[in-house]
Amino acid sequence: MAYDEKFRKRAVEYKNSGHTFKQLKEVFGITSRSYYEWRKNKETTGFYVLPKEGKSTRRRKVDPDKLKKIIEEEPDLFLYEIAEKFNVSAVAVHKRLEKMKITHKKRHLHTRKNPKKKEQSISKN
Repeated sequence: MAYDEKFRKRAVEYKNSGHTFKQLKEVFGITSRSYYEWRKNKETTGFYVLPKEGKSTRRRKVDPDKLKKIIEEEPDLFLYEIAEKFNVSAVAVHKRLEKMKITHKKRHLHTRKNPKKKEQSISKN
């Protein structure tokens, strides 16, 4: 469970004010190990919560900018043809297109003939 900076600060100050580990556990629901870890972090870094290192997002297989460019240049490509360009599966391309809110080509359904035209053609005979 992740605790925010304010909670950790209150817990450490509570223990430092003379309370026992038993009282600390009853009031805050944390173990002595958590207390010592938070105290150590504060002494070494100045923060109770360690700052995250590196990027917060992971690298994706299909670059959205390149994908959009390919689709604009060649809109009639199949998913597997696009996937070959990125060296990934067609499913990966499909999922990226979904995230980008780009839909697949639509197939128009056959429509019924207009009944008015049928009536007109019968009356001409």
